[in-house]
Parts: sequence; structure tokens; C-alpha cells
Amino acid sequence: MWLDPREEEIVKRHQQIYPVKVGALARDLGLTVREVDMSDEISGSLRSEEGKWVIRVNRRHAKVRQRFTVAHEIAHYLLHRDRIGLGLTDDTFYRSTQSDSVEREANRLAADILMPWHLVHKATAHGTRDPEALSQAFEVSEAAMSIRLGLPA
Repeated sequence: MWLDPREEEIVKRHQQIYPVKVGALARDLGLTVREVDMSDEISGSLRSEEGKWVIRVNRRHAKVRQRFTVAHEIAHYLLHRDRIGLGLTDDTFYRSTQSDSVEREANRLAADILMPWHLVHKATAHGTRDPEALSQAFEVSEAAMSIRLGLPA
């Protein structure tokens, strides 16, 4: 996965402390984030509207899920905006009309955005090793943190 150097610098700037503020990251990348009512099966979407990119996130979902959804849509923007036309919608399993490999790339980058290894190592070096405590510190689901740590989810 190769990012534009300017965009990569913006991402890194937001990864100095945890939890990573994904709303501020999106804003600095020129994206608008809106919490909207969606059916329970839909997590979020990324759309080009009048030349601007908008992330919609399901306001009914838990905050940790919303954070992952925003990071996932940021990842689609960074990696795939040239392939998705006017936009895409992701279901609760982060599947869209894109290929499985495209969705895996977006999930991987979303995890890297929310739980960058240097911050995970920093947290564990300070004695926090429990996935539940780490998930709370990073404001992600315990399942996401367990996967990140290579533990059963």
C-alpha cells in the first residue's frame, strides 16, 4: 500500500498520541464526516459530492464501530479513490461492490490508522498488555485490538 507522501505525513501527524482522532484526520485530509441514520446492515459510505468527499457513518452503531468505519472509509479514500467512481457503501462486514482484496486493504489500513504499531508498543511498554484495557485506551473494539495483537478475537 503506497500513500501519497503528503497524505502519509498528515496521517502520521495524527498518530502521535492515542486514541487517534479520526474526525480530525479526515478533516485534515479534506474529507467531511457526517453521522447519519442508516439501516443496521450499513456501517458507512464514502461519496464524492460536488467535488468533495463525504464519509457517512451510521449513528446507530457503537462509537468504537463508528471510529473503525471512519478509518475504513479514510483508507478507501487514500488507497482507492481512483477506482470507486462517485463512491461506495460498506455493509457491517465492511463489504462493498469492491473486490475482497480492496476491502482487505482498507481494513488493514484502518487498523494501521487507529492502532499504529509504534503506539501499541508504547502502550504495552508502559505495562498495558490486556486487550480489553488496550481497546479502551485506543477506543477500538476488543475484537479489533485482539486481532491487532494476533490473539483470538
